[in-house]
Amino acid sequence: MEEIRLAIIEDDPTINKSLCMAIDMQVQMHTCFSAFSVEEALERIDDGETPQIILLDIGLPGMTGLEAIPVLKEKLPEVDIIMLTTYDESEKIFQALCSGACSYLSKKVSLQTIIDAIFTVSRGGSFMSPSIARKIANHFVPKRSALDGKLSDRQMDIVKSMADGLSYQQIADKNYISINTVRTHIKNIYELLQINSKGQLLKLYNQS
Repeated sequence: MEEIRLAIIEDDPTINKSLCMAIDMQVQMHTCFSAFSVEEALERIDDGETPQIILLDIGLPGMTGLEAIPVLKEKLPEVDIIMLTTYDESEKIFQALCSGACSYLSKKVSLQTIIDAIFTVSRGGSFMSPSIARKIANHFVPKRSALDGKLSDRQMDIVKSMADGLSYQQIADKNYISINTVRTHIKNIYELLQINSKGQLLKLYNQS
């Protein structure tokens, strides 16, 4: 198997050193360079260093890891980027993946897991630590409102229409019912949920 060329961009000296040691212990891997900032890494790339895979931290001094992804991909279009970070917020995960990263690992995983991820990526795959994979999976699960199961389908349709900003008349037209029927439905919904305002209703609707 061809040797896998890697670069590490990590500002924590201890983590940086541990990653270098773990990678260089692998017969099939070689660290082209390790850098403590994106700016330093870009200088190394300009000097002719061409890694196949980059381990990239998000919380870096200067240019952040998220900002760096498109810059690195522009310089090295074929490079695979593995995010290695303490951040597991859904927004950052999806921003990284949408910007061009192929994998996202928590720093809580073992060094062996990181090595496994590198091999997986080198074979054309993608790798996510379990907690990250769960967040991604949950993103695609339809959100359930706190009102689900408490209201009828017609009542839920009316509540959704209210949440979308429709007036009583627009709701009536949409459902082919009279505006008085809409008012009756809303009155019944308030009584059923023991609330007395649209604000309370929408707050319940948006809870998931």
